[in-house]
Amino acid sequence: MSAIKQKISVWEFFQSLGKTFMLPVALLSFCGIMLGIGSSLSSHDVITLIPFLGNHVLQLIFTWMSKVGSFAFSFLPVMFAIAIPLGMARENKGVAAFSGFVGFAVMNLAINFWLTANGILPVTDAAVLKANNIQNIIGIQSIDTGILGAVIVGIIVFYLHERFHTIRLPDALAFFGGTRFVPIITTLVMGLMGLTVPLIWPWFAAAISGLGWMINGAGDFGPMIFGTGERLLLPFGLQHILVAIIRFTDAGGTMEVCGHTVSGALTIFQAQLSCPTSGGFAESATRFLSQGKMPAFLGGLPGAALAMYHCARPENRHKIKGLLISGVVACVVGGTTEPIEFLFLFVAPVLYLIHALLTGLGFTIMAVLGVTIGNTDGNVIDFVVFGILHGLSTKWYWVPVIASLWFAGYYLIFRFAITRFNIKTPGREAETHRETIEKTFSSAGVGKSGYNAPAILAALGGVDNITSLDNCLTRLRLTVNDMSKVDDATLKAHRVIGVVHLNQHSLQVVIGPQVQSVKDEIASLMQTASA
Repeated sequence: MSAIKQKISVWEFFQSLGKTFMLPVALLSFCGIMLGIGSSLSSHDVITLIPFLGNHVLQLIFTWMSKVGSFAFSFLPVMFAIAIPLGMARENKGVAAFSGFVGFAVMNLAINFWLTANGILPVTDAAVLKANNIQNIIGIQSIDTGILGAVIVGIIVFYLHERFHTIRLPDALAFFGGTRFVPIITTLVMGLMGLTVPLIWPWFAAAISGLGWMINGAGDFGPMIFGTGERLLLPFGLQHILVAIIRFTDAGGTMEVCGHTVSGALTIFQAQLSCPTSGGFAESATRFLSQGKMPAFLGGLPGAALAMYHCARPENRHKIKGLLISGVVACVVGGTTEPIEFLFLFVAPVLYLIHALLTGLGFTIMAVLGVTIGNTDGNVIDFVVFGILHGLSTKWYWVPVIASLWFAGYYLIFRFAITRFNIKTPGREAETHRETIEKTFSSAGVGKSGYNAPAILAALGGVDNITSLDNCLTRLRLTVNDMSKVDDATLKAHRVIGVVHLNQHSLQVVIGPQVQSVKDEIASLMQTASA
């Protein structure tokens, strides 16, 4: 598309990069649940408590769940190397993804060659392997560059793809031109890149370790810095960068688990989850994971939603009830918070700042109390699967206590602020806005997504105004020719939660959990119009 030919700003680049993380992370979250259920229900303590779970057939099922769930943990780096070019490429995404795998494999083969040429390999001495950080990477003995190495591969492959996927070669070599040239040039570039990794990687590792030292050096305030930072980055779509650094690199800690050195808070947690001799979860890792979100997700934001409901005009409460309930369900069950957060983010940024600080404080409180509940979402599913099912050792009983306090705190803070400063949260519109409110919940033109896609497309300026269309977990991400043609009021009148203008050409339209369906319907309309 023409949008990709335009110069991409650093901001837009990191927006697009962060979005690509969601594909492997979504799978990781699901596999984590599979692994959590399988490992907990096959543990000796649970079988002792509930003897019928020791049935041979049930144990085979639970073991199967554990094995299948360990997939994402075992192949996480290569998943990122594939997902990044897949998500960032605008055309020929399949070729970009294929080249991502080629690049990752070739880089590790080149590292293996360097290690062999320098006499480090072959070797079976565990001390030598550990000193050189050598692991088995997709069947290749190589330096374990972790997620950071995979991200670098993905970014390089993306740029190679964008530069060469339309290349025209001389007639004699035409067979190798176009998209076929992308994996070829990827092989050459990543083969050379692999030769430099053993020389430069210690510097990268030192930088990441330094970041981890800074965060962990903050003690109990480290989780608060992380939790608050994640919330503050969320409106800009950049939170995935920070989250990935803590979850998958040395910045989130390094630990020996079942004879293997693993790095990153989530990686450590899942390694312990699949290790039968780990004996529980490390507090140093789980303090950056699901447990920290639970006070705000399970208590705070529902309290804020109730405050907004009570502060709405009596005649409007029944009209916003469905909006607030769906937002609470998305938050508590799905761990998706934007449908509630964007109801007050733009009308009261100070309230959002307070919310970010309270979220960070929740991370610290749970860490101080010694709670050890992992995974990624911070929802009720994580609470049950990784908290309750793993017994009292996780100290899951603190979650409802702290969540209740956060519920009350959010409710009182939001109700006071909304009424004291007359903040226009949903339902506080004057009666003169009745037509707009009714239009918001009109079912005219609604498709399978539950949204009026033709109206949303028109409010974005029509087909000719859109040069790129994509989505992340909750938002449409667009590049437009003329931002003045985008009608924010009309978008919000058709159930859009928020519109974020990043610059004169890029914007995000916050939809919520159904964003993929909305994007597909708009893309279909655009394709029909172009046919």
